[in-house]
Amino acid sequence: MKLKIETLAIHGGQTPEPVTGAIMTPIFQTSTYVQPGVGENKGYEYSRTGNPTRKALEDCLAGLEGAQYGLAFSSGMAATDTVVRLLKSGDHVVCGNDVYGGTFRLFDKEFRRFGFEFDFVDTTDVKALEAALRPETRLVWLETPTNPLLNVSDIRAIAEMLAGRKNRPLLAVDNTFATPYLQRPLELGADVVVHSTTKYLGGHSDAVGGAIAMNDTALYERLKFMQNAIGAVPGPMDCFLVLRGIKTLHLRMDRHASNAEAVANYLSDHPKVKTVTYPFHESHPQYAVAKKQMRNGGGMISIVMNGGEEAARKLAEGTKVFALAESLGGVESLIELPAGMTHLSVAASPLAIDTGLVRLSVGVEHVDDLLLDIEQALGKV
Repeated sequence: MKLKIETLAIHGGQTPEPVTGAIMTPIFQTSTYVQPGVGENKGYEYSRTGNPTRKALEDCLAGLEGAQYGLAFSSGMAATDTVVRLLKSGDHVVCGNDVYGGTFRLFDKEFRRFGFEFDFVDTTDVKALEAALRPETRLVWLETPTNPLLNVSDIRAIAEMLAGRKNRPLLAVDNTFATPYLQRPLELGADVVVHSTTKYLGGHSDAVGGAIAMNDTALYERLKFMQNAIGAVPGPMDCFLVLRGIKTLHLRMDRHASNAEAVANYLSDHPKVKTVTYPFHESHPQYAVAKKQMRNGGGMISIVMNGGEEAARKLAEGTKVFALAESLGGVESLIELPAGMTHLSVAASPLAIDTGLVRLSVGVEHVDDLLLDIEQALGKV
C-alpha cells in the first residue's frame, strides 16, 4: 500500500518494538552488541556502523523523500561533506552562488585544498548553469529555496539539461528549507537529496543532525561505506528526537507557511522595508517555479531594510517574540542578520550578503502575536 506523506511522517520506518510492543522506537543507547559467535551478529555490530534507532530514522527519511535509501549524519554539514567526498582531486563542482555560509566555507576553504574546483553561479538561470559546466564537472549542488535569499531553482529543468550530457554529473539538492513535505527533488530528477535535520525535520531546536536520501544502490553503498569510515553519525537520542519531530512535520509546515505568508504580506506594504522575498509571494522572481514544484512557500522570509545595516540591527534586536538567534525551522520564531551571523564566512567573497538583510524563520505561534511583535520592533527603527 502506497502511503501518503502525512502517514509516512508518523509511521515510516517504524514498527512496534517486538519484545514489549512499545509503539515508539526505543532509544538504543548502546555502543556495541553481543554476538552469538565470532563474525556472527543479529544485524548490528557497533553503533558507529549501525544502530536500530538510527535505522528507523534513515528508513523514515527515505520514505518521506520517496527514496530507496536514507542515511543519517551528525549534522547537515557532515552529510554535505560526505557527498563531496564522492569526488577526487581535479573534479569540478558547480554550486549555487547563494548557499548557506557553512557550505561555502567547506567548499571554498577546505575542499579546494584537496584539488577540487568550484564555480559559484546563479542556478536559477539554467543557461548560466549549463555554461559553467566542464568535461570534468562531476557534481551540481543546488539549494532551493536558497539560504538566505530564498532563490528558487527549477530542479526538473536542470535535471533535464544534465540528462543528455556525457559523463553526466550528479545532481544534489539541499532540501532543508522546503522539506520533503513541500518539495521532493528525487521525483524531479535529482540524484541525491541532503538535509540538515536540525531544522524543520527535527522542528524543535533540540537536536542536531543531517541526512542523505537517494535511489541508486551503488551510490548508497559508497555513501554508506563512507558514513561508517568517517564516523560522523548521530547518537540514538538525536535520532529519536528527529523521529519524534517528523511526526508533526506536515502540521507544522502548513502553520509555518500560513504565518509566513501573513508576515510577508504585512512587511511588503511597510515603508521601512525595501524588499521582501518569500517564494509564494507574487513579487518573487521565481514565483512560477516555486508554485510548480513546492506545496507551499514554507516558513522563511528575507527582507532588506531601507535604512541598511543600522535599521536591520534595530529590527533584529527589537523583537520580543522573534528570538535573535542562528538556525531556523523550529516551532519558535527566530530573527537574524546573515551578514554578521550565519553567513559571516562569505563576507569577503563575491557571495557577500547585504548587511541590511534580515532573515526571519517564522514559527507556529499565533499569527497576531507575530505581527504585533514585528510592528512594535519596526516602530523602534
